[in-house]
Amino acid sequence: MSIRGNFGRRVLVLCLLTLSISAVRAGDGSYDVVIVGGTPGGIMAGVAAARAGKSAAILERGAHIGGLPANGLGATDIGTRGATGGLFLEFVGRVKRHYVETYRADSPQARDCSDGYHFEPRVAEQVFESLLAERKDRLTVLRRRQFDGEPENVDLQNGRLVAIRVRDRDSGAVETYRAKVFIDATYEGDLAGAAGCEFRAGREGREEFGEAMAGRIYKPWGGTPAAGSTGQADNAIQAFNYRLTLTKNPDDRAVVEKPANYNRDEFLSLADDIRENRTTAPADGKGPKPTALAWNAIGRVVNPVAIPNGKVDANNQHWNFLSTDLPEENWPWPTSGWDWRDRFAARLRDYTLGLLYFAQNDPSLPEDFRARCREWAPAKSEFADNGNFPRQVYVREGRRIVGEYWFTAKDAIPTKPNGRPPIHENSITASHYALDSHAVRKREPGRAHLDGFFSSPSKPYTVPYGVIVPKTVDGLLTPVPVSGTHVGFSTLRMEPCWMALGEAAGEAAALAVEADVAPRKVPYSALRDRLLKNGAVLMYFQDMKPGDPHFAAVQALALQGWLDADSWLARPNEKPSADELKRWWELFGVGGNVPLEIRAATRAEALDEFLKAVTTRSPVSPSRP
Repeated sequence: MSIRGNFGRRVLVLCLLTLSISAVRAGDGSYDVVIVGGTPGGIMAGVAAARAGKSAAILERGAHIGGLPANGLGATDIGTRGATGGLFLEFVGRVKRHYVETYRADSPQARDCSDGYHFEPRVAEQVFESLLAERKDRLTVLRRRQFDGEPENVDLQNGRLVAIRVRDRDSGAVETYRAKVFIDATYEGDLAGAAGCEFRAGREGREEFGEAMAGRIYKPWGGTPAAGSTGQADNAIQAFNYRLTLTKNPDDRAVVEKPANYNRDEFLSLADDIRENRTTAPADGKGPKPTALAWNAIGRVVNPVAIPNGKVDANNQHWNFLSTDLPEENWPWPTSGWDWRDRFAARLRDYTLGLLYFAQNDPSLPEDFRARCREWAPAKSEFADNGNFPRQVYVREGRRIVGEYWFTAKDAIPTKPNGRPPIHENSITASHYALDSHAVRKREPGRAHLDGFFSSPSKPYTVPYGVIVPKTVDGLLTPVPVSGTHVGFSTLRMEPCWMALGEAAGEAAALAVEADVAPRKVPYSALRDRLLKNGAVLMYFQDMKPGDPHFAAVQALALQGWLDADSWLARPNEKPSADELKRWWELFGVGGNVPLEIRAATRAEALDEFLKAVTTRSPVSPSRP
C-alpha cells in the first residue's frame, strides 16, 4: 500500500473514531433529576420535579410512554375512590374531560369512562403526553433508551449514585446521564439493582412477618386457604399477562389469526373445564358466583370490564384455572436482561393469541360457545403500530427494593374491627386496594386453585416515605420497585399508588436538590406541605377531599395523632368537644386555658390555627381565662 493510501486509511479510521465518540456523547446530559422508566410513576415523578422548577429527564426503553394504562389496563384498580389524590386525580380528571368534551356529558362514552377511572389505552397515552408537553421547558423525554441493569452501567461516589449509561436502541450509541437525584420508575427495579441496592424477589414465608397470605397458598376464589397451603417461602413471583383491549364492534374488530407458535395442547384443559363446569370457586358452592361480562362466552376466557367506545379491558379470568396469565415461566424476569425478557414477551404474545384462537375455533368447544367468542377481537383502533396488540407485558412484580421502611400486610389491615391500619406520621400518600396476588404456578392436580392466587381485604392505608428510599444507596428514589414483602407489595403495586409515589419522589428529589442533601435527609414536613399544596391525600377521610377549606391542616395534624386514629370522619364543620380542645391544647404544649377564638371555631378551623402556630411555634392567641 502507498504512503498516501496508508495515510488515507488512518484518516478514515480517525474520522470513524471521532464519529463514534460523538455518537456516544450525543445524548449525554446533566440534569437535576433523571428518571429511568416512562411508567405512570416515572411520568408523575418527572412532572412533579419540573413543576417544582427542576430540570428533569425521563429515559424510556420503548417508543411509547405510559406503562400499563397506555397498554390495556383501562379499568383502574382502586378500592376507594378519593383515597389517592394529587397528580393521579388530575390524570383521572383529564380523562373524564376528554370523554365529556369529545362526546358530550350525556354520551355513552362519558358514562363508560366512570368519572375518568375507565379509559381506552390511546386516551391514557394522550393524557400522559399532554402532562409531559406542558412541562417541556424543564422536562425532557427520551425514548428508545435502554438501561441494562448491570453494575458497569452506573457510577457511584461514596455510596451515592452520580451517573448512569444507557443505550440508544436506534443508533446503538451509549449515552451518559448525570443527575443530582435519580429515580428508578421501572417495573423491574433495574437501576436500583445495578446500583447495588438490597432487594428481594420471591415470596416470604408465613412466619417471617406473620402474614396470613404469605408463602405457598391454594385459595379458592372467594374462599379460604385450602389443603397444601404451607406458607413456605420460595423464589416464585406472580404471573404476568397482557391486558387486552377487545371489542364486538364489527367496524373496529381485528381478526384473530393462529399464531406461528400455536400449541393447541396448552389450552385443552379449558375445554374440559367448560364442559364439566369446573371453576376455582369453593367446592361447597357457598362462595361468590362469577359476575364477568358474557360469562358464557368471552367472559369464560378473560375477565372483561367495560371501557368507552364499546371496548373492554380484558384481564385474566380468576374463576378459571387457565386464562391469560402464564405462571412459572416469568420467574426469571426481575433479574434477567432484555434479550431474555423480549423472548418471554414474544412467547406470552403467542400464548395469549393462541388462547383467543382456541376459544374461537377449536372443535373441542361447543360451536355456540365458539361463535360467541368470535364476536370479540382486539380493537383495530388501539396499538396500530403493534398489530393491535399491547406493546408492554403486565409486569406485576419485579425487584422489591429494601428501603428505610419495609411494608407488610399489617400496614394495610385495620388494627381492630372497623378501624384503620397503622397510621404513618410520614405518609406520602393514602392508598387502597385489596392484598392481591396472581398465581405463581401452573395447574396442579387436586388443588383448589393455582398456587399464589389470593385477594384479601384491606382498608385505606397510609404509605410512609421510607418505602421509596433505598437503605444502602444515596441519590436514588424507588417509587415503583417499592420496599415491601410479596404480600405488602401486592397492594402497593396498583397504578394509582405508583403515580402518587412517583409524584412524591419527584417532589422529594426537588427538595433534595434545593437543600443539597441526600433524599433520605429531606425534611418530611417540607415534603408533606408540598404534596398537600398540590392536592395529595396523605390520610383518607370520607368527609374531606383536596380543595376543601383547611384540608391540609386536618391532614397534617391527623397524621400526628390529633384526631381519633380509628375514625374515618374528620367532621370538619362541627365544633370540637371540650375534651378534644383540652387534648389539642396539651399537644400544642402551651400552658393556660384554651383561647376563646379557638373554642368558637370549627374543628377544621381550630386545627388550621394550631398548625400555623405549631409551624411557627408561637401561641395561637393570648391565653384568656
